[in-house]
Amino acid sequence: MSSRETVLGRIRAALADVPAGEDPDDVPVPRAYRRRHTEPGEDVVALFAERVADYRATVTRTDRAGLPAAIAAALTARAAVRLALPDGFPVELLPPGDWQWHPEPLDVPELDALDGAVTLAAAGIAVTGTVVLDTGPGQGRRALTLVPDYHLCVIRAGQIADDVPEALARLDPTLPLTFVSGPSATSDIELDRVEGVHGPRTLHVIIVDPTRPDPEPS
Repeated sequence: MSSRETVLGRIRAALADVPAGEDPDDVPVPRAYRRRHTEPGEDVVALFAERVADYRATVTRTDRAGLPAAIAAALTARAAVRLALPDGFPVELLPPGDWQWHPEPLDVPELDALDGAVTLAAAGIAVTGTVVLDTGPGQGRRALTLVPDYHLCVIRAGQIADDVPEALARLDPTLPLTFVSGPSATSDIELDRVEGVHGPRTLHVIIVDPTRPDPEPS
């Protein structure tokens, strides 16, 4: 008997007592698990910035008026000039200058030749320091943020949820969701950390927060 047949056999045995006419929606699923790990009134934006930085990503907080300057500063520090720009990214947020914005469609070799990608986000998760992308406007398809070595991601403070259940409630489960917790990294058997294996080696998150107008990188 193959492993597949063994697994399917166990599933059939576990479902043997289920009535033939029963629908999955007929049986409520208990969801009594803990839904948040923050304290009431805790600053989830500050927590998000702290946790993102813990993953060796760069974090900048600014207001909307300062966003073009914050993007310019980030790209200048990275010496990034040729950048992928997804459909739907608000062009008024882009800084003036000599940057080369490359719109979609872009194939993998073209993406690999660029200095990075600039995108928006769908949501953020404070307790895990995670940015979520769902291929919506200003985010692009997964390849756009996985192939280039540098990802600059812009997220609004209001998009940051305190915990995973709250973030999932805001997201559309029918869309392809990508959860990004810091730069792509892995470790071998000797625990040597290698970055940039499965995605960008460098992640910079800019939080657009009206309560924090100064674009101070951390």
